[in-house]
Amino acid sequence: MSYMFYASIIIFGLVIGSFLNVVILRHEKEEGLNGRSYCPLCRKILCWYELVPFFSYIAQRGRCRGCGAHISVQYPLVEVLTGVLFAIVLYVSHQSIPAFSISNIQYPISNLTYLKIILDLVIWSVLIVIMVYDLRTKLIPNRFSYSFAVLALASSSLTVYTSFFQTGNLQPLISTLLAGPLLFLPFYLLWWYSDGKWIGLGDGKLALGIGWYLGLSHGATAIMLAFWIGAAVSLTLIGYQKILARFSNLQPGASNLSLSSEVPFGPFLILGTLIVYFCSLNLFTLV
Repeated sequence: MSYMFYASIIIFGLVIGSFLNVVILRHEKEEGLNGRSYCPLCRKILCWYELVPFFSYIAQRGRCRGCGAHISVQYPLVEVLTGVLFAIVLYVSHQSIPAFSISNIQYPISNLTYLKIILDLVIWSVLIVIMVYDLRTKLIPNRFSYSFAVLALASSSLTVYTSFFQTGNLQPLISTLLAGPLLFLPFYLLWWYSDGKWIGLGDGKLALGIGWYLGLSHGATAIMLAFWIGAAVSLTLIGYQKILARFSNLQPGASNLSLSSEVPFGPFLILGTLIVYFCSLNLFTLV
């Protein structure tokens, strides 16, 4: 693939990321997607040149042109993240489908392959929404987690569909259907046993989609990575807070972060999914 093609995909991702910011913030405020964008502080309606993804934030130095209020860094971060993830999806598709190349017209790809790529782009858009929304509110709305699960099942079904007509083997279909519920079950049991104190059921619904998207062994790998990364980050934050308390006026007991503190787990699940998706990492021998 040419660099210009990747640049175009990243720019397209910036635009989609701008829309994802709207989805996140308006869902949190229980507002519809209709209506023009506005400054949340002064309510000024934004002009088109104030809405250019990423570049408007840089040009305005992160401030509203009307009232001078700081614009959340979430806006450019989500836009850039979406652009990068879109490029990753196209890169992974290129690696898994050698014929998929903007300059290669000798081996045209099928409509199903185009559909698979489009589904993957939509899936990662939904995952970005889930990650940011979970970081902001410590909640994963059902409409987001269920949308991811349905899209994940559709995406993997395309691969299974192609494999079935090539080999006639039903095992991949059965494995795909079982992967989601099997990865959801441990989360549900932890949620049920702890009465929701150890983990949220929203994380289990996210694991359902991860199982359908990556398969059983790759999905389990993503979840294991999420637990490892989450534990490492939590312990690092606890250690940093204790060091900060020791060298400041705070008493050691003033630290309010502990292993029992509520830390959103959804972002770690999504990060684990990204690592497995990009690297095809599999810590298990299951198929």
